Amino acid sequence: MGFQDLLAREVADRGGTEAARGPGWVRLQPSAVATTEWAAGLAFAHLTLMEPVEIEGESVNGLAQKITDFFLTSLRGERVEAAWPCVWQGPAEVVGLGRRISAVETACGELFRKRLARVAKLAVLDLPAGRGARRGLFVYFTDFGRAVVAREAFAHGPHRMADDPLAPSRSFLKIEEAYTVLGLAPRDGETAVDLGAAPGGWSYSAANRGARVIAIDNGPLKGGALGHARIEHRREDAFRFQPAPGEVFDWMLCDLVEEPHHVLHQLVAPWLERGWCRRFVINLKFGRVDAIELLRELRAPDSPFIRFAPGTQMLHLYHDREEFTLVGEVGR
Repeated sequence: MGFQDLLAREVADRGGTEAARGPGWVRLQPSAVATTEWAAGLAFAHLTLMEPVEIEGESVNGLAQKITDFFLTSLRGERVEAAWPCVWQGPAEVVGLGRRISAVETACGELFRKRLARVAKLAVLDLPAGRGARRGLFVYFTDFGRAVVAREAFAHGPHRMADDPLAPSRSFLKIEEAYTVLGLAPRDGETAVDLGAAPGGWSYSAANRGARVIAIDNGPLKGGALGHARIEHRREDAFRFQPAPGEVFDWMLCDLVEEPHHVLHQLVAPWLERGWCRRFVINLKFGRVDAIELLRELRAPDSPFIRFAPGTQMLHLYHDREEFTLVGEVGR
């Protein structure tokens, strides 16, 4: 939430045309570029509704009836045999809107059970974790009397994660979320290096999953990372650290509070170019730079991500603040 202005700029930068915007959302004019593939490339989007339809109503029951009618009409000729996502959202900034959404959702649920009981039983009131196209029912309220509905959506991956009381910092949530987006995570027998590790949230996450971690930072580790059996803490400068000759880490993790171009050119580029890691999760802070200009640089043909890890996903996660998370595999 709160990044809709940057999302609007990103949409325009990629050839889309804005129709309207509000807290937490941007609506586009119908466009040939607004395909699932195009939507997948957005960094600031969390959920993109494809071919949305706007519904208006003055009452809870009126809105519920129109949403139900839309859903029933769209189901003609379709056989639903598996669980399907039924997602209800709206901007948290609009006071009281959550109660209205909940009331309409409840009313729709009653109508669904009366008119299509078998299909209603298969509804799952959340998006599955990870990225990709989804088919179900997606309802996004822009205010109390207006909602946008769609059957198709692209889930960009951001998801609220469960905290761990032993995690040294909230950055733990970011790395856990990044793994769900990538669809991979460190495991037993793998190695990871955490560049700029302190206080150790990312090291703790990888070690808990079974990886052996080298945590590079002159600062101290804390919480569950301190003294962890699978974490070796080396008090060194992350920009100077290099693997031993012939050593390749399964994972390179980096969440440095540094100027993003300095991190990109002085740390990330050598690691990717020289193949010192197989996979990576990297955060770049954009709080003091133009976020959209930084995205252009990251997506440019001469970017180390495009040159050495062309499938890199560039995202603004649920738990991110003024930063991008980049996840990918070297050589892919």
